[in-house]
Amino acid sequence: MVKYFPLLILLLTPSVKADIYHSISSSVKLEVAAAATAADRIGNSMSISGSGVTTTDGTTAGSVGGLGAATNGVNAYTAITASQSTAGDAFAFSSSYTAGDTVATSLTVGETSPFGDLTSTSAGVAGTLAGTIDTKNDITMVAGGAGTTVTGQFVVGLTLD
Repeated sequence: MVKYFPLLILLLTPSVKADIYHSISSSVKLEVAAAATAADRIGNSMSISGSGVTTTDGTTAGSVGGLGAATNGVNAYTAITASQSTAGDAFAFSSSYTAGDTVATSLTVGETSPFGDLTSTSAGVAGTLAGTIDTKNDITMVAGGAGTTVTGQFVVGLTLD
C-alpha cells in the first residue's frame, strides 16, 4: 500500500494549466499640419412685422419690401417706411435686414472671400519636432512650431488564464 501512495497523490492532485500572454508596445506619432482656412458665409436676411401701421417703399403703398436680385452674393434691399394708421390707436412695427457676405469674383491661391466668419491656421514647421523611444521604452517628445502635433504611447499587457 505504501508503494502506491505517490501514485494515489498524483491521481488526486488537480491538473494545472496556465496560458500566459505578454505584450509591450510603444509608439510615437509626429504630425506637421498644412495651412488651412475655414470660411462660413453670412447669408442675406430680411424680417418685417407690424400691426396698426401703413407701409410704403416710397413708390407703392402697402408694400412690405423684400430682397431683390443678387449681385456677387448680396441681394438688393427695398427699405420700408411705416406710419401709424390711426392716431391714438395701438401700433407696432419692426424691420431688420442683414446684408450677406460679398462673394469675390477672382481670387488667387491662398486668398479667401471676405466672409463674416474666417478661421485661418498657419502652416506647420517641423523645426524641433521630435519623438524617440529607447531600448528601455522611455519616450522622449519635443514639441515643434505652429501646426505641429506629437503623441507618445506606451502600453503593457499581461493575461493569465
